[in-house]
Amino acid sequence: MSGAAQTWRQFGDGPLSRITSRVYILLVVELLLLLTTLPALLPLLVLDRHPSNLPLAALLLVPVGPAISAALYALRHQRTDLTDLHPAALFWRGYRANAFGVLRIWVPTLLWLTVLAVNLAYRGAVGLPGWWAVPLVLIAVAVTLCMANALVITSLFDFRTRDVLRLAVHFLLRTPGVSVGNALLLAAAAGITAVFSEAVLMLLASIAVLAYLRVSDPMIHLIRKEFVA
Repeated sequence: MSGAAQTWRQFGDGPLSRITSRVYILLVVELLLLLTTLPALLPLLVLDRHPSNLPLAALLLVPVGPAISAALYALRHQRTDLTDLHPAALFWRGYRANAFGVLRIWVPTLLWLTVLAVNLAYRGAVGLPGWWAVPLVLIAVAVTLCMANALVITSLFDFRTRDVLRLAVHFLLRTPGVSVGNALLLAAAAGITAVFSEAVLMLLASIAVLAYLRVSDPMIHLIRKEFVA
């Protein structure tokens, strides 16, 4: 009996088994991401890409924050051992635990970005000079990168919202590699959406979240080392 258990454990630790388990985890997380966001994102796919629709687009993106948070939680805590795969349970645990905390950051960020985007799109109508586009874009990038840090922190740690925001700003400068990595991921996501469609990006969501998690590893390590007892 112990020999059979040892054989199974060795099978579960092999490279092929780890690859198989990783693919399974990503597939499950992808399906759950689609399940939790598709009802809101389906209208987004047919929404006309016009600046007047920016507030509606932001509203439709509200469920995406908690879903990404749950995916981050599941991918971070799931082992690759074939004998211990529970990605769905971890996803829902992360969703329940972090949804309200994430929304306290995600919704104001969407609001800020919508205001910035509307002002950028209608700067001529509101009398803003053309050079205002540069600071508006820089502010939008900074807000987005801070939100990216805050989303990871909220998903994986138990801090108050104001402390999450302080840490997010702190690590924006302290871990520039994380900021650059997140900026590249956002640029890639924007490129995929522009060249193909939001649907293609949705089908690659779990891979994108895994890359996002890997990019954030240095920040996660420092927070665990310096701010978690």
